[in-house]
Amino acid sequence: MKHKERYSIGEVSKICNISKKALRYYDNIGLISSERSSINNYRYYSNESLLSVPVIKYYKQMGFKLDEMRGFIEGNVYTAIKRSFNSKIVELKKIQEETRRMYVSVKDWHSLIVEAEMVIDKNILEVAIKYVESSDYLYQEQTFRNIKESIINIEFTNYVERVNNEITGPVIINFSSFKDRIQNNTQNVIIMQKTLKECKEKEKMKFGGLMMISCYHIGSHETIHETYEKIRKWSLGHNYVIGEESFERYVTDYWTTRSTSQFVTEVMMKVSRK
Repeated sequence: MKHKERYSIGEVSKICNISKKALRYYDNIGLISSERSSINNYRYYSNESLLSVPVIKYYKQMGFKLDEMRGFIEGNVYTAIKRSFNSKIVELKKIQEETRRMYVSVKDWHSLIVEAEMVIDKNILEVAIKYVESSDYLYQEQTFRNIKESIINIEFTNYVERVNNEITGPVIINFSSFKDRIQNNTQNVIIMQKTLKECKEKEKMKFGGLMMISCYHIGSHETIHETYEKIRKWSLGHNYVIGEESFERYVTDYWTTRSTSQFVTEVMMKVSRK
């Protein structure tokens, strides 16, 4: 680039890879000032103004607004610049944390869809004994009335908001009696779901950390008694004793699809050897 005393707006646009529209706007707000020709009233820029463009691009890359950049370009003292950078760091950390929570939530939902597709495609319906990893869950005790309102749970959603948290991953319902669950009887249940923010001790409970009997159920929740019966018969035939309570982990459900034939639920129960 040949150095000149002044540059036209077209030359600045080409040299600095910036639109003429942006240069005019920066001129109007006094961020990169131009001089006017007394002959044709064209905008002309000094070499000093030219060098302001990379600086603005750099600050823009860091997320600073145009008004915030003005002080940097005008050469404010370090104290003011440091204050602006500290404020921007706090702002960007907040955005980073919000983005992290959105990413985890979307990733967890995607994982459930992939899991459901695999279960349906491969028709995975065998009863199995597996180790369930221990995790912390936000929980709320409720009275079970019907399955749809327990999964898309207004009371639990309000509770999540009340404790200033966000949820992710599948809903898990802990039924106090699997026999009452089969009959759709009213009973005490615990609604559980993982959170995106740390829970207070009184708000969370641990689930897992032990061997459990497990079986996927494909289709409507109205026929889930068939899976419970399959688990019961399998445990008797393999010398296992199942517990009274059960856990249903909703891989895909009303949140994901209106087609009940695409519902995938994992039924889990505590188990021990006879």
